[in-house]
Amino acid sequence: MTMDQHTDIYGVIGHPLTHSLSPTMQNAAFLKKGLNAIYLAFETKSLEDALKGMRALGIKGMSVTIPHKASVIPLLDQVDDLAERIGAVNTIVNDQGRLAGYNTDALGALEALEEKTEVFGKTCLILGAGGAARAIGYILKEHGVDLTLANRSRGRGEKLADFLECAFIPLEKVTDVQVDLLIQTTSVGMYPHDKESIVSSDALNPGTVVMDIVYNPIETKLLSIARGRGCVTVNGLGMFIRQGAEQFRLWTGLEAPVEAMSSAVEEALRKTE
Repeated sequence: MTMDQHTDIYGVIGHPLTHSLSPTMQNAAFLKKGLNAIYLAFETKSLEDALKGMRALGIKGMSVTIPHKASVIPLLDQVDDLAERIGAVNTIVNDQGRLAGYNTDALGALEALEEKTEVFGKTCLILGAGGAARAIGYILKEHGVDLTLANRSRGRGEKLADFLECAFIPLEKVTDVQVDLLIQTTSVGMYPHDKESIVSSDALNPGTVVMDIVYNPIETKLLSIARGRGCVTVNGLGMFIRQGAEQFRLWTGLEAPVEAMSSAVEEALRKTE
């Protein structure tokens, strides 16, 4: 990849970003499409300053990750209808200094789930109360799923449950509910803390579809336990690639080279094993 004064710059903002594979995925897409573009990680706690820099430097697009997905909204010039209804943005498009926010997490998760099961009419337990839980919960609710939310922090969990108009239970009570789908949306189990699981095997029943949005490692501790219990497992790689492909389309107007993006991420993950 040759960079010059015409190279378009994209990136991801959040904290921490040490193990993010978004640069690997998006740079593989730019390379495959022959675009003069590069994607970088901008670890930042100062969201307002980061967006000022985005405008000033003409950075074409940004991914937004923990902990900025909700707090970024008031700082944008425009927010897509779905992202506004969800209350979380994970993608910013810079159109000549005007910043527009989108949410690609929701559809990415839905598509990954629907590869394994029809979601309409199912019951679902979501673990976590962050931006990803908000997006996934919202899109599942729109598709006829009966939700229950569990979170370690009661105040934060109850606030999101109120927004989603669903039941809330403390995390320690997850063994008391039986559901068709269980979706883990926190960072628990992410490399390098990949020996951790947010729940024990007692919370999992044979036949339950268990999705973990963590993609590094591909099979988290939770998914390993779930597979041993006879559950159907959905790793986080599918959601990660699908939401990234939609980001690429929003930024460039081109169809994303999904196979090249997936191969690059899988290769990077193998190197961490």
